[in-house]
Amino acid sequence: MSQQESIKLGAQDQSLWGKIKLTIARRTEGRGVALLAVILVVAALMEPLVFSAYQVTLGRIALVGLVALGLTVVILMGQLDLSVASTLAASGVILALIPDLTLGIIAALSFGLLVGFVNAFGVAIIGINSFIWTLGMLFFLRGMALVLSDEAPVKLTNSDAGIAFGQPLIGPLTPRILLFILVFILIQLFVSRVKAGREFYAVGGNPQAAKDAGIPVKLRIFTGFMISGFVSALAGVVNTLERTAADPIAGSTVLLASFAAAIIGGNYLKGGRGSIVGTLIGAAALGVMQVGLTISGVQVPVQQIFIGLVLLLAVTTDPNNLRAVISSIRSARSSRVKVQESASEPTKSTAS
Repeated sequence: MSQQESIKLGAQDQSLWGKIKLTIARRTEGRGVALLAVILVVAALMEPLVFSAYQVTLGRIALVGLVALGLTVVILMGQLDLSVASTLAASGVILALIPDLTLGIIAALSFGLLVGFVNAFGVAIIGINSFIWTLGMLFFLRGMALVLSDEAPVKLTNSDAGIAFGQPLIGPLTPRILLFILVFILIQLFVSRVKAGREFYAVGGNPQAAKDAGIPVKLRIFTGFMISGFVSALAGVVNTLERTAADPIAGSTVLLASFAAAIIGGNYLKGGRGSIVGTLIGAAALGVMQVGLTISGVQVPVQQIFIGLVLLLAVTTDPNNLRAVISSIRSARSSRVKVQESASEPTKSTAS
């Protein structure tokens, strides 16, 4: 909805219901809320164990959500980061290979920042499309993780610390869940309260206009990609600590799920529109769905099919895409009518 439409709607109806409609029109999380509600109802009816195994469910939401939150920051600027899952795996391997746990964590997180810097350099400085550049980084980092690990899981030297890390700290909340909550709060505050974070929307909406307005577009791209790299590395550290081992192909199922969470949450792939809250809702919907499917005995490849279908549904029900489809149908009908009219004119002329 455009700003003029919003003003018009607000001027026409100042009632409570009018204000509710205006608020809904301005938000982007509607599809995520609807999907989450449907999944919760289906889970309650068919697999209620999802709720009793809430610690597993929350853990899954946290892992997918961590990667999706970093990815969302990049998407808000109209960019893509396909390297997030490989960053997760490579960071975990780096952590496991360093005997000192503290030094390993610092090295893994620093590596994530470095990956973000390299991605931003390729996109903002060299000028390569983010899809192409980060796709190359995806394969590079995946190969790096496999080479460093000799294509086998790498056990943590301090496995006791990893076991302790997986234990609940506050009620049922493990460090993974608490870190996810903390990262969500920090990123939400950054994009909603901090000037640099709010400028991400301007960069995604119209980079040239943002540049003309004095916004350092390239610097914002560097900031966004480095946040994405850092958060992906953090997810790798968390995953490795909880499993007490680093898997070089870890995160292979996270990439699709994290993208789906961001899109389901209403984040526009072309940038300029979306929200961190929406990503949280999308991650919750996918987390509950994945755990429910796992408990039901559905294999991972089949789960990927479900996630893909949900992602396609989210993309096709995007208001902008629906308007584009409707416009295309109307244009096709209009063209067909014109062709028919043109074809009938010679016939009329001959008859006369």
